[in-house]
Amino acid sequence: EQVIASQEQNNPASTQQVKMHQPCYYIFTSGTTGLPKASVMSHYRWFKSMAGMGLASMKLRKDDVLYVSLPLYHNNALTVSMAAVLGAGACIAISRKFSVSRFWDEIREYGATGFCYIGELCRYLLNTAPSDKDQQHNIRVIIGNGLRPDIWMEFKQRFNIKHINEFYGASECNLVFTNALNLDQTAGICPLSYNIVAYDIENDEPLRDKKGFMLPVKKGGTGLLITEVNDKQPFEGYTDAEASQKKLFRDVFKKGDCWFNSGDLVLNQGFKHVAFADRLGDTFRWKGENVATTEVESILMEFADIEHAVVYGVEVPHTDGRAGMAALTLRAGADINWNALTLHLREKLPAYAIPLFLRLRPQEEVTGTFKYRKVELKDEAFHLAKVSDPLLVLSNKNEPYQPLTPALEQAINNGQLSL
Repeated sequence: EQVIASQEQNNPASTQQVKMHQPCYYIFTSGTTGLPKASVMSHYRWFKSMAGMGLASMKLRKDDVLYVSLPLYHNNALTVSMAAVLGAGACIAISRKFSVSRFWDEIREYGATGFCYIGELCRYLLNTAPSDKDQQHNIRVIIGNGLRPDIWMEFKQRFNIKHINEFYGASECNLVFTNALNLDQTAGICPLSYNIVAYDIENDEPLRDKKGFMLPVKKGGTGLLITEVNDKQPFEGYTDAEASQKKLFRDVFKKGDCWFNSGDLVLNQGFKHVAFADRLGDTFRWKGENVATTEVESILMEFADIEHAVVYGVEVPHTDGRAGMAALTLRAGADINWNALTLHLREKLPAYAIPLFLRLRPQEEVTGTFKYRKVELKDEAFHLAKVSDPLLVLSNKNEPYQPLTPALEQAINNGQLSL
């Protein structure tokens, strides 16, 4: 208190020279599908987050304590959480790092009334054994993104969370969806100009009509989220000008317009609400059908012995598209029944979406923000020469998974197996 009392009460003179649209800091993208890029975060965007997320969506009060266990180089911590707290005059409790075992103890210790999350953080918490302390806390609201529909209700009910303020946004995106209305299994609403357009997964580009314009999807459809770039919604881009231009579409609905490519497939829920579906590059095409990796991952993790599942598409010689492959981490002490897993997948998924290859890993590689790294997994694929982990293959439609042997790999590479 003595230290605080001795500080100046007025802003330094240099603050008068700061303009809203000047860079405030740079946030690096996670690098899940390539090298990270530095996206520009202006003071304007920080202020929009302060008003939109902290005050309007979360409705933070002065007596609130927001617990943050994410690194401060993540937008959810620095832009969303810090802005919300300062705007409301509330308190922020910053953990040294995320810890499953200490999470709820620290929540109780700091008297937190809210916390920020990303989807995998919630899954880690849900994977712990139930405790009679699960609802012994003062949490009334949580804010973050990536909470999957398959665990949404279970997480909310087990930990008695009153408001899940899921949102959709990205470091470089020029608008945000937020679940201010506290509905379930949605990234919320956005009043600004955006659209969801039909996307050709096989050719990796949006569909266009005879006039060359993109085609919006209807309610209930899934498509590519694009956001209009204009004076009210500027695209601040990256420090790399060439990389910035690659994220923009021109002549989308009329000549001369400009739209930002989010790179994400979303579900059009209607009433200006969306739900995240998958990331471009993750969705792949097999047997003439689109396969959403998030859906397959959810079905895999319904199986009791599987703790983590990372799904991706791999090229197979003499075939079109990409076959499904899953890197699995099993629960400690699990003795998985491959017959049961095969039956589970065949009951829950269409044939084209069932992964043909499995890779067993002691743990999954994640970025600093808990996102799975798929670059190396896609490159190593099912090649025994590159992979030291156990590999399995579904080489016969009437049999369960079996170990991938050199003979089977050679038969696949020679096109001798009908996958």
